[in-house]
Amino acid sequence: MLYPGVQLYPLRPLKVFLAGVLALLAACAAPFDPDTRLSVDVPTRAEIAGVPLIRQEAFFCGPASIAMVMQWAGADVTQDQVAALAFSPGAGGTYTADMIGSSRRLGQLAVEIGTFDQLLAEVAAGHPVIVFQNLGLGVAPVWHYGAVTGYDFDRDEVYLNSGQEDRMVMPFAVFERTWRRGDYWGLVVLPPDRLPVSVGQTQVLSAAAALERVGQANAAETLYLTGAARWPDNWLWLFGLGNARYAQGDLAGARRALRQAQALAPDIPEIRANLATVTAELSG
Repeated sequence: MLYPGVQLYPLRPLKVFLAGVLALLAACAAPFDPDTRLSVDVPTRAEIAGVPLIRQEAFFCGPASIAMVMQWAGADVTQDQVAALAFSPGAGGTYTADMIGSSRRLGQLAVEIGTFDQLLAEVAAGHPVIVFQNLGLGVAPVWHYGAVTGYDFDRDEVYLNSGQEDRMVMPFAVFERTWRRGDYWGLVVLPPDRLPVSVGQTQVLSAAAALERVGQANAAETLYLTGAARWPDNWLWLFGLGNARYAQGDLAGARRALRQAQALAPDIPEIRANLATVTAELSG
């Protein structure tokens, strides 16, 4: 969802401009009222420790944001490594689809969110959220990715790691205005043994299947195991687990998972077919 012909700008040369624009927006912004704006119960303040501040290279706000949240989770990845998978030189930035795809090619669970309820629920749960904003004006857009790492209702503040050496602090209403211009697009990027709190299992299952499609069978296996523990009555998790293990050559493990899936759903023909294939290969 990088808009045609729109570049993502490095923040460092634009600090003075942005300071003026954000001050202008803040001057006419009403404080955020969680009682009327939210339908979820979250703490009055939350802040995620340990999300590194990475100063982005020019036009690498997207890769830098992914690197920040992956390093927070313990992965050894740099913004240059992410950019090799995600950055589009012709566009001068990173498309939202490539933000998702590159995260998955790096073995991460990646799911989109699009509401304040989801954003604040994830941050309150300790999950940083990547957001897409226009930090400029309609006549002078400044499209940018950053990672929301905290908020404080009493202080009317949202905290972001935004490609600089210090965190960005924004009033809620200013943050909402800049985020709304990016269609409220947000991305939760987590290791596959950790689940988001604001999306349902269908979206997580889709993310697991996407990991398989990009060749991350090991990460998919971990996510299917994590999902099966969270939703033990749904045979699809064990079915996916069997397929992920089969893709890695673990036939015995695949058979165990498929037998567990069949115990939950004995009438599903796809389970029977896959189980028959695995059993035949083990017998051969």
